[in-house]
Amino acid sequence: MNDSDALLTPRPVRDSQSEMAEIVLPNDANPLNALLGGRLMHWIDLAGALAAHRHSRHYVLTASIDHLDFLFPVHVGDLVILRSSVNRVFRSSMEVGVKAFVENYIADSCHHVSSAYLTFVAVDKEGKRLPVPPVIPETDEEKRRYEDAGHRREIRRAEVERRRRNQRR
Repeated sequence: MNDSDALLTPRPVRDSQSEMAEIVLPNDANPLNALLGGRLMHWIDLAGALAAHRHSRHYVLTASIDHLDFLFPVHVGDLVILRSSVNRVFRSSMEVGVKAFVENYIADSCHHVSSAYLTFVAVDKEGKRLPVPPVIPETDEEKRRYEDAGHRREIRRAEVERRRRNQRR
């Protein structure tokens, strides 16, 4: 097996699982001391890229971010925990799921505040797409997310095609 083959060896979802934490500081917040939505989006993108990079072992670029909701406000002093993993691989692209939680260590509480699905593309130093090893879902939850990722991809592709048709008009 050469180095190229080793890079395309299928890997379990658990190998891509990543977690990062950020404390919300005043510079991250609006005048009401609530976390800026753009800052949370940035952290979600970083967490997703971390999982995609771990899985592909290549540079990755963000290709898209699916629907993103802010379920609850996050405040200065809260600890934001972001968990991510690769849901499915499509040759050179990967869908990554990211969930954000707020842990208030003073009140000893933790709750889900946001989720997103991101698509990343693996590239070389020149920006050329590279193939990515398949992901192996092992748990029932991972298998469900794997199947759901295929459906979301069909929806994304249909939406891109619809936009292209509208631009030609």
